[in-house]
This record gives sequence, structure tokens and C-alpha cells, in this order.
Amino acid sequence: MDTLEAMAVFMRVVERGSFSAVAREIGLSQPTISKQIGALETRLGGRLFARSTRNLSLTDEGQRYYEHCRQILAAVDNAEQSFQTGRERVAGPLRIASSGSFGRIQIAPRLHGFLRQHPDVTIDLQLSDENVDLVSEGIDIAVRIGELKDSSLVARQIGLTRRRVFAAPAYLEQHGVPATPDDLTRHNCLVFNQLEHFDTWRLEHDGQWRSVQVKGNVRSNNSEAIRQMVLSGLGLSLSPSWLFREDLQAGRVLALLEGYTPSSLPIHAVFAPDRRQSARVRAFTDYLRDAFADDGDVGLG
Repeated sequence: MDTLEAMAVFMRVVERGSFSAVAREIGLSQPTISKQIGALETRLGGRLFARSTRNLSLTDEGQRYYEHCRQILAAVDNAEQSFQTGRERVAGPLRIASSGSFGRIQIAPRLHGFLRQHPDVTIDLQLSDENVDLVSEGIDIAVRIGELKDSSLVARQIGLTRRRVFAAPAYLEQHGVPATPDDLTRHNCLVFNQLEHFDTWRLEHDGQWRSVQVKGNVRSNNSEAIRQMVLSGLGLSLSPSWLFREDLQAGRVLALLEGYTPSSLPIHAVFAPDRRQSARVRAFTDYLRDAFADDGDVGLG
């Protein structure tokens, strides 16, 4: 039995909470995973898991062993990375997490270019508007927009989402066009409530910032739902420029308050602190950063 390999499998079972999930992840059968864990328990002389029909939980000894495994495997990874710096092959599975809209519009179309450069990488793109747990879901890299709330994560800023105020012509014909930020208080403002201070819109003009408390009859945790509501003429929104790029070009929406610049949102690549940033993770992070630098809606500054 390869002890380091067995440790790595054991850690993934702990993090995923399921033998079958790990089996699917690494391409082995569930009995093979069970056999590896059983062999490890035999070697150690005790149980790692308190098994039941409903869940899988660690014994006290298993919890202590898990903490030791994390330290040992991190040390091994660091030693290998130090030795292989500049020579590590960009290959293997890469599990990426992103919000639904950003992943669909900004990441998915760019995967072809990345895989053309690195054909030995396989990608699992997970899209969710909720911030997933990187460790339990086995995420190598998550792309998040806005200020980060979880200080335990390792983060690298790779872009900046520029925003504008948008409305459909039908809405503006009925309710008028706001000329200043103060006019927003008299409009139906549709807000994306996954951001901090989502109902306070900040706009800059001639070096001066203006904060406006907005109100509206709908809020949502999904930016594409906000887009559909704006297109229907329900109200106006402060949204990423990339979300309405095609609509703006087609005349389905208008960008408002053009003399004022809304605050932008940082785009970060985030990683679990105890995860090695493999060559494929570093390559994908660099690739996105370079791609965003050439995009006017998600530039670097």
C-alpha cells in the first residue's frame, strides 16, 4: 500500500463526506476506495470512521490523523513544488467554481482558448450563485466578484467588474430618464442582493463620490433574473457592463447617468489555504487575468 496515496484518499473522503463521491472524482470504484481506507485502518490498528447507514463521521483518532495528514501532504507538496518550479507539467483535473452568470458569460467561452494551450487539463466547471465550500466540494479555484467576506481564503485579484445603470426604453418612456444620482430615489431600482450594501449605489463625478439609497419592488440573488426584469421594463439596475453588453449594442437597454461612474467590483481567484496551487491552477489564474486585461468590461483597473 502506498501510504501517501492512502492518506490523500482518506483526506478526500473526509472532505467530501462520501466514499462514492471520491470514487467518481478520481475515477475508481467505491469498493476500491473502501478497500484502501480499510487497509489504512488495518495498518494503523484502529477505526478512522464511525460508519452508519446515514452518515460518515470521524472517530476521535480519525480526526487527529486527518490533521496530521494535512500537514504531511502539504509538506510533501511544498517540497515537490520547490524542486519542480518551472518544470511542472500543466495537466490533470481542474475543478472551478463561479457564480452562474459570470461563469456562463465570462468563463465558459474562454475555456476553449485555455484548453487549446493546455490540452492535458480536464475541467469541471461548477456554477452556483451561492459561495460553495472549497474544501468540502473539492474546488481547486473559485472566481468571486465583490469584496471577500471569508478572510481564511487565499485570494488573488484578477480583474475588475465595471458597472453601469441600465434600463429598457419602455421603462424610460413611462417613468422618465434620471439625470443625476439623486433622481434614482424616484425610480424602481432592481437590486442584486448578494452584495454588501446592495441598496446603496455609489457613483463618482469629477472626483466626488455620491451614495444613493435606492428602493424597488423586487430584489434577487441572480443577476440574470435582474437582467430579464430590466428587459421587461420593470425597473432599472446597477449591473455589470458585461451582463448587458449585447443588449446595449442591440438597443434593448440604455446606459444611464453617463457622466457618473459607478463603483467597480473586484474579481478574485480564491483558493483554500491548505491547497497546493498546482501548475494548472496557476496557469488558469494567469490565463484569466490576461484575458480580463483585454476586456473593457472586466479590466484590471
